[in-house]
Amino acid sequence: MGTISVSHENEVTRKIITNGKLILPDSILEDGYIIIENGKIAAIDKGLPTLNDSDEIIDAAHQYISPGFIDLHTHGAGGADFMDGTVKAYLTVAKTHARYGTTALLPTTLTCPDEELFNTFEIYRQAKKQNTTGAKFLGLHLEGPYFSYNQRGAQDPTNLKVPIPEHYTKILSATDDIIRWSIAPELEGALELGKLLSKKQIIPSVGHTDAICEDIIEAHKAGYSLMTHLYSGMQTVTRRNTLRYAGAVEAAFLIDKMDVEIIADGIHLPKYLLQLIHKFKGPDRIALITDSMRGAGMPEGEYKLGSLREGQTVIVEEGVAKLLDRSAFAGSVATADRLVRTMVQLAEIPLTDAVKMITATPARILRMEDTIGSLEVGKTADILLFNDQIRISRTIINGQTVYRI
Repeated sequence: MGTISVSHENEVTRKIITNGKLILPDSILEDGYIIIENGKIAAIDKGLPTLNDSDEIIDAAHQYISPGFIDLHTHGAGGADFMDGTVKAYLTVAKTHARYGTTALLPTTLTCPDEELFNTFEIYRQAKKQNTTGAKFLGLHLEGPYFSYNQRGAQDPTNLKVPIPEHYTKILSATDDIIRWSIAPELEGALELGKLLSKKQIIPSVGHTDAICEDIIEAHKAGYSLMTHLYSGMQTVTRRNTLRYAGAVEAAFLIDKMDVEIIADGIHLPKYLLQLIHKFKGPDRIALITDSMRGAGMPEGEYKLGSLREGQTVIVEEGVAKLLDRSAFAGSVATADRLVRTMVQLAEIPLTDAVKMITATPARILRMEDTIGSLEVGKTADILLFNDQIRISRTIINGQTVYRI
């Protein structure tokens, strides 16, 4: 098994995936086929198409044929982190995630010194041009530095800031590649930043926040439309003196048009919370994310959380990263296939719902649903083959196989 080097020369007119169970937006088509031409889906139907001598036939062998998985939030995999500051790290993460079904992702930063952040912008531009064998880069996700100190999690407290125009306009002027930005909306200046980002078609997302429900309602009016890793880095019901206040989690449930992302590894969120979120929000408002660090796709052991130079040492064991004293989680090591498997096998959610939450829903959140996120004629041929256990056997990106067993 391994990664395939992609050839950009069209040696055949068409690729045809046959004999599979197609996962369509709201149903599964048995004994289906897909025709791929010029990197796009040209036809979908049942049975066998009329074949040409030059066609490349891919027998799905009764496996599922699925849209490629889209990860809105990942920091690393394969021993590399996007904060390592090298093109090699970017390409390693992209190639590793492709092995587990991710065909597109948002490289995600951590709170860091400005110099390191601006360097990341340049590395991203270089890596995107060279990325031909891994999950596509759709844009950058900035996680921080505008976060609550009390809800900082693994974010470096020495680099936390309050959003002021002089700072964030400098960041926005340095790159056009930012597609979403996670921010604590209760901070002074955060609502104004949310409005600015919305005008620029950048998604303001609520994250690492001490906000209560009232704050989130105001933030939503200012453009904040997504909750970063729901339940992690935020409050539920709190008490101030004699009064109880609904928290950010309750706000996510109350606001119908608020999207949420969840780390569906079965550890950050156990079975019943996964079921609760699914019941309240439904698959059209939930995006499954890995939020993975460099230990994803790697053996258990010690790894650096964040950059190799500045990161802290953590231990990966029992399917999750932990602080060395085992007092708290220190990041996810999930891969995209594991998220789907967890939702189906642990949370007992239908496969079509689980797949939608990592394909069509994130595509819609990114406003890219016209080109990716589902198996439909005319869309980009980002396609997976996997078995009943959601084990990936082939990953196709832009019509080219980049991984197969």
